[in-house]
Formats: sequence, structure tokens, C-alpha cells
Amino acid sequence: MAEQEDDNTVYVGSKPAMSYVLAVVTQFSEGQEKVFVKARGKAISRAVDVSEMVKRKFVEEAEVEDIEIDTDQIETDEGEELDVSSIQITMAK
Repeated sequence: MAEQEDDNTVYVGSKPAMSYVLAVVTQFSEGQEKVFVKARGKAISRAVDVSEMVKRKFVEEAEVEDIEIDTDQIETDEGEELDVSSIQITMAK
């Protein structure tokens, strides 16, 4: 995946989409040229929604520069290996 700093990465989880939209908009307003929106599993569709909402309603000069998909292996509490889909959406202004 593309090289980035943690301070311009928004990890999308189970909160409402607007929470993450606000985080992305804040990154852009603080002068970031690129913001990375990351999610795994069921949160992937929310990450796509977040990037589209930012682009269409809040930071109209922002665009999706790159989308990377991957499969992460995570270990459950029982010690089993699970494959979980992940996405990284690179937004640039």
C-alpha cells in the first residue's frame, strides 16, 4: 500500500459515516494534500460512502486518487487465522 503518515489516515469503523467525513474534512482543512481512508471487512462500504460524501458535498476540489484493495490475515482470540478484506482510498486535493 502507498506510503503515508498516520496523522493523515482515517480508519473507518462502526461509527456513523459523518464522524469519518468530519475527520477527513478536518485533515484537508489543516493543510493535508492527501488523506488515506482505510477500512476492513464490513466497514468497507462505509469507507466508500465517506469518500463520496467528502468529494460531493464538503471538499469539492477533492478527488479519489487511488484505491487499493487487499486481504489482511488477522488472528482471532481463539488463535485461528482469518482472511479479512481491506481497502485504502487515497483522496487528494
